[in-house]
Amino acid sequence: MRVTKALRIGAGMLALALVLAWFIIPMNEASARTISSNETGTHGGYDYEYWKDTGNGTMTLKDGGTFSCQWSNINNILFRKGRKFNETQTHQQIGNITVEYGVDYRPNGNSYLCVYGWTVDPLVEYYIVESWGNWRPPGASSKGVITVDGGTYDVYETTRVQQPSIKGTATFQQYWSVRTSKKTSGVISVSQHFAAWERMGMRMGKMYEVALTIEGYQSSGSADVYKNVITIGGTPPQSGGSSGNSNPAPSTNPSAPNSRSAFTTIQAEQYNRLSSSTIEVIGTGNNGEGLGYIENGDSVTYNNIDFGNGASSFTARVASGADSPTNIEISANGRRIGTLTVPSTGGWDNYRELSTTISNVTGVNNLVLTFSGPVNIDSFVFERSSGLPQQPGQPQQPGQPQQPGQPGGEKNAFNRISASDFDETNASNIRVINTDSGSGIGYIESGNTVTFKNVNFGNGATRFTARVATEMSSTNIEIIVNGNRVGTLTVPSTGGWNNYRELSTNISSVSGVHDLVLRFSGAVNVGTFVFGTGSGSPQQPGQPQQPGQPQQPWQPPGGSGNLSVSVSENTWGGGATVNVTVKNDGSTAVNGWEVNLGFSGDVRVTSSWNGSFSTSGSNITVSNVGWNGSIPPGGSVTFGFNISYSGSYSKPTATAKAK
Repeated sequence: MRVTKALRIGAGMLALALVLAWFIIPMNEASARTISSNETGTHGGYDYEYWKDTGNGTMTLKDGGTFSCQWSNINNILFRKGRKFNETQTHQQIGNITVEYGVDYRPNGNSYLCVYGWTVDPLVEYYIVESWGNWRPPGASSKGVITVDGGTYDVYETTRVQQPSIKGTATFQQYWSVRTSKKTSGVISVSQHFAAWERMGMRMGKMYEVALTIEGYQSSGSADVYKNVITIGGTPPQSGGSSGNSNPAPSTNPSAPNSRSAFTTIQAEQYNRLSSSTIEVIGTGNNGEGLGYIENGDSVTYNNIDFGNGASSFTARVASGADSPTNIEISANGRRIGTLTVPSTGGWDNYRELSTTISNVTGVNNLVLTFSGPVNIDSFVFERSSGLPQQPGQPQQPGQPQQPGQPGGEKNAFNRISASDFDETNASNIRVINTDSGSGIGYIESGNTVTFKNVNFGNGATRFTARVATEMSSTNIEIIVNGNRVGTLTVPSTGGWNNYRELSTNISSVSGVHDLVLRFSGAVNVGTFVFGTGSGSPQQPGQPQQPGQPQQPWQPPGGSGNLSVSVSENTWGGGATVNVTVKNDGSTAVNGWEVNLGFSGDVRVTSSWNGSFSTSGSNITVSNVGWNGSIPPGGSVTFGFNISYSGSYSKPTATAKAK
């Protein structure tokens, strides 16, 4: 938890490491010495650190990576010996990392025996926990189980908000692998954990540190680390199943097809050969894989791609957290046929489908993708030059006229309106696509708008329902009538661009005939939409309101009358892990929620997950994040957090309301 500045390793040392291919950190003979206050340095060929905030503890540095330690009456203390890096290389560039360890571990209270360290870009604090005291960290919901070195580990991701880090006070992610059963000696294949995390969408950065660590929190205990050998380089050990093996991309891929159609989706990792020293097979979410750690000048080749009678556009599913755009140059048999420019998509795990037109290409060609910088790529597909049928979710052919519905004519708000029947748009990228219920619109980007003229809202509409699909974590659709925003529909990920769901939101009452504008904050596919009254389901298509029929005013959600809250907790002296479940007991979906928690003393959130948190004294307010705001009738969502507190502790009071 506590960090200090890195000890910089010279470039010559790193170059030597690469030349030698692998090395074992030397276990130089060194005289034992004992320290009892905060200190960093090198000893026996290893970097060490002793850190505490309050309390008593000693650390005896021994030969190589070994040491012993004891602590009592402390708040937080860390003892570690390992290796620090210069923040310029990823773990793939550094090489395979393993730790062989043996510890006589005797905690009394809350403590960890773990491999610990940091990366930068992104800033990540990580733990591989082999054993613990009376509390198994981190108290969050597991993202999944991996098997490494014959043992099973739960994987967690938590967030630290404005806490100490190697870059000062910052907000950063914590990654955890925690054994399902305790172990105090053996081998830890560190790189396999890193690779498994990345396949789960937990991106690692450039390495700062890897160290065998003993940590104590408001506890006492002792440990004798009689074995600690860190090996860097060489080939990762192989194991089967879901072992989390490192997945470096070989220069050739014998399992890849030697020919395939350009018009079926091609997985990026199914290349035939590549030119790169850094590209790696990565996880892209939903158990998928793709290519990442791409650098300027890297290229990937796919043999014998059949373009048939011609292709006119290229679509790729990509993600980027880079500050500047990356170009993907598309070449067929050595001829450049187009370039796809990939701007930041908002993060390395935020995948979007982007398209570009290409020069017409026919027949069978070897396809080469060449990259100008970093980008993650999941898959790609080409589109035919002719008007042949499209697969669901694919765009209609370029040049095919969009059919707006009755330009200048009147549209009934209470009949389903196809999104493709818009009258105007401010965007050239929006395209008519096929959906599960007919045509719709896709390729939408942030700031795009579509306008539907002369929409008749009758005596009043108070609800908006749309049939939508997205892989983005969250996109907002603003509903604007005569220039006034009357509501916003938040669309969480539906699990895929072709997985359409009906989502609803309440709006300010609108009556009469008006122009309707839908404005988008990001990528989403829209099939149809319809307006209704009350807080229930929308009216069926073709069932308009009768003129002059009195409208029932919408009643706002009844707070705790519709939402119930349950709290579970695990406490220790001065801290607690709290998990909260919010359930929708009503008969209609909730699109946004807020929970207020009251504690008996002042609290401080030290890490959190699945919610947006604010703290004021003894009160914590939590609201939904974009992807978990919608709760269907009978459904529930869970969030959680770790806290430290002063004064006495008792279970918090909790109330919930719909936003």
